Amino acid sequence: MAAPHIHLSPDAIYPFDARGIAKRFRHAAIFGAIDALRTGETMRFVNDHDPLPLLAQVAERYGERVAVEYRQREPGGVVIDFRVN
Repeated sequence: MAAPHIHLSPDAIYPFDARGIAKRFRHAAIFGAIDALRTGETMRFVNDHDPLPLLAQVAERYGERVAVEYRQREPGGVVIDFRVN
């Protein structure tokens, strides 16, 4: 039996900087990161643009299970919290 995965962030917020990921892999990496979150945990997503198509996909895929909150929304810099409910 495998040992359970232990999340180590004391505040349950995990950073995810999409700017360093090749565009063709971004959405798969983002969904994988969200899927790895447990209830009450948050992925703090950083990007260089407002990812409106991604947000539509997140809403379609997760519905009410994942809350989306902008922390920063400026040209050239976007920070969004994805929180698993």
